[in-house]
Amino acid sequence: MKIAIGCDHAGFEYKEAIKAMLLEQGFEVSDAGTHSLDSMDYPDSAHPVATAVETGEAKMGILICGSANGVAMAANKHQGIRAAICWEKELSVLARSHNDANIVCLPARFISLDMAKEIVHTFMHTNFEGGRHANRVNKIACC
Repeated sequence: MKIAIGCDHAGFEYKEAIKAMLLEQGFEVSDAGTHSLDSMDYPDSAHPVATAVETGEAKMGILICGSANGVAMAANKHQGIRAAICWEKELSVLARSHNDANIVCLPARFISLDMAKEIVHTFMHTNFEGGRHANRVNKIACC
């Protein structure tokens, strides 16, 4: 499965560690940057990740910034993207199983790297339940 990943400077170290974890687990990873700790604008990585998921180039995405708010806001501008901010494992379970989220957004300044890895692992291995949740998810898009 191909995963798109991106971050701003606040999420760079987490992105690198999560990317390594995913590669070890056999995922194919597309890295939209950033590629250093230098300050950068989060939409510059959020939009390429969201586009990759939106077009089917990637099955799921991971975005990381300081609070996760900025990357989530940018990603959710794309049609068909359901980017969820997750700071606990249980939120990633619900984001996938109830909301069919396809991008997980992590707040690097508020969670440990171990928690971030656990959230990503859970997100990637949780299936959408469908059923009554599908009806709700189908009402999310404005167009």
